[in-house]
Amino acid sequence: MRNFLGIRSLLFSALLLAMSAASFGQIGISVTIAPPALPVYEQPICPEEGYIWTPGYWGYGDDGYYWVSGDWIQPPQVGFLWTPGYWGWGENAYAFHEGYWGQTVGFYGGINYGFGYSGRGYEGGRWDNGRFAYNTSVNRVNTTIIHNTYNTRVVEGNTRVSFNGGNGGVQARASSQEEAASRERHIAPVAAQTSRAQEDRSKPELRASNNHGNPPAAGVGKSETVNEHAAASERQPAKESGKETVAPNARGAEEKPAAVAAHQDSSAHARDLAAHNAAAPNTGSVKTDQKYQKQQDTLAAKQTQDHQKLAQQQDKQHQQLAKTNASEAQKQQVEQRHQQQTQQLEQKHATQTQKVQTRQQPAKAAPAQSAKPHGETEKPH
Repeated sequence: MRNFLGIRSLLFSALLLAMSAASFGQIGISVTIAPPALPVYEQPICPEEGYIWTPGYWGYGDDGYYWVSGDWIQPPQVGFLWTPGYWGWGENAYAFHEGYWGQTVGFYGGINYGFGYSGRGYEGGRWDNGRFAYNTSVNRVNTTIIHNTYNTRVVEGNTRVSFNGGNGGVQARASSQEEAASRERHIAPVAAQTSRAQEDRSKPELRASNNHGNPPAAGVGKSETVNEHAAASERQPAKESGKETVAPNARGAEEKPAAVAAHQDSSAHARDLAAHNAAAPNTGSVKTDQKYQKQQDTLAAKQTQDHQKLAQQQDKQHQQLAKTNASEAQKQQVEQRHQQQTQQLEQKHATQTQKVQTRQQPAKAAPAQSAKPHGETEKPH
């Protein structure tokens, strides 16, 4: 009997090894708790030509989930694109499917990572005769330095769900083309990506247990690679155009209102939003400045009230979840909805502020406009 048990144990171990070998490079660690919702963040500016954006995601370590920052990465070969990794529900756990480089973008769970990764394929750029061309509708690119660009509107949903399948997950399945892409030759994440994940794993502020699924803005999409190049590349467009080139999600850099640039908040809850502060007008006329200041102060006060009202609603829902002992999946759905509500509120406020600034603008900018034809610096929407 003892020998029989020993043989059975050996056979079971061999089976596990075979299963592990079969899944190598496809599925990583698995856990029973779903990852948090994807945070809303700004993409750092592309450091130089040849880099491709790889979106941030939730990794898992000894201390639970932690955020791995998005990064601009040089592909291992010309013509290769990045297929992001994703969390997918299996029979009784969430498993992480590692991302890879290949000539075709494969299945990544239908997850909307933004910046061209809307759930299917990649619309953030394309290879053209050995050079990578950037879609400035979803990428933050300094076009005074990088000229191989184009602008095609990309429709990206508002969902921030970070996992596929299961309760509350994205219900998407691989298409025949995506299945074919998974069988092509792949290259694993490059050294810059693995080192980024290891570095972020050691940062307490990026752990979901500390940030409650809302990583600090400085850590969600910044990288050492970008920091080395961004300072010089970002100064020029700021001087020449006086206009922000940030293009989070589906808005193009040239379409972003000044109000959004001035108050872009990635908070997940209304209670965490910064108060709106009215900018001091400077038209050269004291009387006009006082009039404009009063208009902006009134709007800022109303927007702060909107923050408070939404915060009360969200706090009430949190209390209800605590009373009903809601499941982790239910909590994730509520957090996702709160993040969407908060983002939509700030977009609404940005539009309101932009309208006020537009009404005030002619009195401030009329002398300068006469020297430049209308629409010269604007791109068609």
